[in-house]
Amino acid sequence: MKKIYMGCASALALGLAMAMPAGAADMLTELGAGEGSVSIVAWPGYIERGETDPAFDWVTKFEAATSCKVEVKTANTSDEMVALMNEGGFDLVTASGDASLRLIAGKRLQPVNIDLIPSWSRVDDRLKDAPWHTVDGMHYGTPFMWGPNVLMYNTAAFPEAPKSWDVVFKEMDLPDGKSNKGRVQAYDGPIYIADAAMYLMAHQPELGIKSPYELNEDQYKAALDLLRGQRTLVSRYWHDAFIQIDDFKNEGVVASSSWPFQVNLLQADGAKVASVIPEEGATGWADTLMLHADSEHPNCAYMFMEHSLSSNLQSDLSVWFGAVPSVPDACTDGSGMQTAEGCATNGLDDFERISFWRTPVSKCDSQGTCVPYYRWVSDYIGVIGGR
Repeated sequence: MKKIYMGCASALALGLAMAMPAGAADMLTELGAGEGSVSIVAWPGYIERGETDPAFDWVTKFEAATSCKVEVKTANTSDEMVALMNEGGFDLVTASGDASLRLIAGKRLQPVNIDLIPSWSRVDDRLKDAPWHTVDGMHYGTPFMWGPNVLMYNTAAFPEAPKSWDVVFKEMDLPDGKSNKGRVQAYDGPIYIADAAMYLMAHQPELGIKSPYELNEDQYKAALDLLRGQRTLVSRYWHDAFIQIDDFKNEGVVASSSWPFQVNLLQADGAKVASVIPEEGATGWADTLMLHADSEHPNCAYMFMEHSLSSNLQSDLSVWFGAVPSVPDACTDGSGMQTAEGCATNGLDDFERISFWRTPVSKCDSQGTCVPYYRWVSDYIGVIGGR
């Protein structure tokens, strides 16, 4: 884990000032025939061909229609995604906001010509020019899916939904009469420092935190102190969704930050779990399908970007992952499994309550100078290692 983190942080250690697009790969101006394949680095559960559940398959028909065979490499953290894209050999990546700007700054991506993507007009207006994929007016991908990092909890331990993230940050007795010590988890990634900062925004307003991704030295120290205290409560720092699912089933874990994906699979299996966005709000992810600067299959990649915005894929993926489509019509047009009620449940109306993952940089908007990401990397390793 350390090797991956530090390798990914190297570009930021040089300074991520966002004067970036110079030298980027040229943007395609027209498409040709497909090259026969497309390789994608993706979050678990994002690119399904019916192997996990036959009802969820948005790859087979694409391959039949385009003759572009889809190859998938799953990654469990944004840092792993950055490392894989730095190594090369992939066409697309489903990058979250804490990875996308690093990839742009590192010239690992090429700008995307939205004129070659007919469904662009159907994208949620809140996402079209989002700062995690748009630099100097240039788009570096197509919005894919978004959602919150929810508080997942065991309903036997919590007959009522927890109101606060207190249950994972402070030692306490839970409603089932037992301590939370050793029964909670936290995310295994430096970006989790933002969860601590968001909690402090609500509970220590005197710190003056304006954004959980823009922290001065005092604010950053307070967030690390909170996480060091949490260390005594955490049974595992999770990054593998399926291991977390097993822990909630078999290891007595009762509360953790999580993705709706785990909640959905556990509930489908009859587990006593539910999820909530607590009163402090939540961090979250808005993922973008982004094209590698050295893509060997750009035509197939563009075809898949267009395919990814189809209502059917957006609708079914939204149900499968418990996320919100980047195409709002997918909630209501009946093209797939999703419904307006389902999109509301997944957080369609919570956009303003979510602090979407962003790469922390040294030059920040809220206070001029902030702690950059490479320090988040090294210090979080220290936290989870007990230092």
